[in-house]
Amino acid sequence: MARDAAVFVIDDDPGVRRSLTALGQAHGLTVETYASMHAFLAAYDPKRPGCLLLDVRLGSRNGLDLQDALRRRRASLPIIVMTGHGDVATSVRAFRAGAFDFMEKPVPPCKLIRRLREALAMDQKRRQAESEQKDAKERFSRLTAREREVARHLLDGRTSKEIARSLGISPRTVEGHRHRVLEKMAARSVVQLAGPLGPLLRGARTT
Repeated sequence: MARDAAVFVIDDDPGVRRSLTALGQAHGLTVETYASMHAFLAAYDPKRPGCLLLDVRLGSRNGLDLQDALRRRRASLPIIVMTGHGDVATSVRAFRAGAFDFMEKPVPPCKLIRRLREALAMDQKRRQAESEQKDAKERFSRLTAREREVARHLLDGRTSKEIARSLGISPRTVEGHRHRVLEKMAARSVVQLAGPLGPLLRGARTT
């Protein structure tokens, strides 16, 4: 779990906020509480890792409206929805909007902590994947047009001789391009290149 990851709690009941803060901190979690959606949206930085623990009823507001607001901001923070007044329509709306979980109060502390940790882990995994994808795109942009051609042939499983015949260059020149492709893409082998970077390279065929 990232060091600055936090469980963001939104609940209009001060007692609940205090209780959830104590529970989370007792299990080594960083907890930040907010009494309203407005307070959270005013303070939230999408770059900050974590998960959201959201109460459905926030005074006269429906907590699920926050899901819609976050989606408009293209924020993909995992959201665990809690309610003491659950119904099918509410749970369906929550899950359709991408909720990580929907839990009815009172939630057993051990279950809540387990789901919070799972939500935090999911957020960390997503952010890591996005970081790797961004890095791959930046590295891909450094390839020359010829290196991209060679990379695509490599991903198709062709040998240096086959690539040389296809491109009208020497196998030795292909090997030089191959070396530079792997170096620029920070890949040790074509197999590694074909893993998370393969879709990116192949996608260039349509651009």
